[in-house]
Amino acid sequence: MNDLDLNTLLGAEDDEGRSRRRTRGSGKRGGRRRRRRRNRGGFLAPLLAFVVLAGIIGGGGYYGYLWVSDALVPDDFTGQGTGEVVVEIKQGQSASEVATELERLGVVASARAFVNAIGNANKSASLQPGEYKLRKNMSAASAVAMLSPQNQLLVQARIPEGKRLSETLTELAKQTGKPAKEFQAAAKDTDALDLPSYAGGKLEGYAFPATYQFQPKTTPKQMLATMVQRFKQTAEQYDIEDGAKALGRSPREIIIIASIIQAEAGRHEDMGKISRVIYNRLNREPEMALKMDSTIMYALKKFGTAASDAETKIKHPYNTYQHLGLPPGPISNPGDHAIEAALNPEKGSWLFFVALDPKKSNVTSFATTETEFAALMAKYRANGY
Repeated sequence: MNDLDLNTLLGAEDDEGRSRRRTRGSGKRGGRRRRRRRNRGGFLAPLLAFVVLAGIIGGGGYYGYLWVSDALVPDDFTGQGTGEVVVEIKQGQSASEVATELERLGVVASARAFVNAIGNANKSASLQPGEYKLRKNMSAASAVAMLSPQNQLLVQARIPEGKRLSETLTELAKQTGKPAKEFQAAAKDTDALDLPSYAGGKLEGYAFPATYQFQPKTTPKQMLATMVQRFKQTAEQYDIEDGAKALGRSPREIIIIASIIQAEAGRHEDMGKISRVIYNRLNREPEMALKMDSTIMYALKKFGTAASDAETKIKHPYNTYQHLGLPPGPISNPGDHAIEAALNPEKGSWLFFVALDPKKSNVTSFATTETEFAALMAKYRANGY
């Protein structure tokens, strides 16, 4: 076979780009069939590729949708939950840190659900340190609602006005469930209680009586420090330092006077007059002994305001029958009424007061002269005292 035949069989073209071999009646039809086959092949390949790509994209999109949906809608329980879990929020913890702890304890299904719920409630920055009672398997929204200050686990202690420090410590131990020895030890460590400078390093008189709510883990030392802080707030409210100066007294003396008023008064209405009796005696020329039975009873570690004749003769710095002036320190922890009375004595010339029938009435009667006082004492004895 020569070169021409070979070129013809291979469909080679001449220099003008035309096929050198054409058969009569078949050249055009053969060319069209080849073009149609080539066109069909060129169309099917891209179509097949498109179908495959669409399948990949569609499948990936579906699973991608599931992944995004799972990320945007985290696991969450429904309902209020069951059982009981005590959760502690520590000082400085963020909402996300609390969320992680709640998930660990089984309170919420996922930390992300809690973070979303607290964000929706605009409470992310309002979590208060403390202990809270929650449940397991709670919805995140329910957990957020229960982490409010109203639901904190708190220990309440109510300390009445006029209690001595020894009584106050006993009450605190009884009401909080903490060991009495820990309160007694804390009361002696006065450097840690941040007492006012005029307290003389003694807690008596400065453990302010009030109703307190402590967190369960609050220590006795922290409780007493809180009471001292409450006293300071009251002292600032009544401006004790300037008030004492106006009366020619020190802040410490004001608290001693207030403690006597608190111990002697049967009701708030009489405190201003009792205060005036104390000042009238202290300021009298020559000075008059206070002769307050309550100070003797404090010295004897007894209670009440009626000392016997023998008791008034004991040798003790708190015996205001035997020593002029105020006792060395407060004899109780006065409340705000007594402190206010010590700073604002009523106007009057009274030098004596007697509770005529303390078992039946808290009313106190006042007298200016010895004769008036003797008449009051006669009524007191007539009532069986």
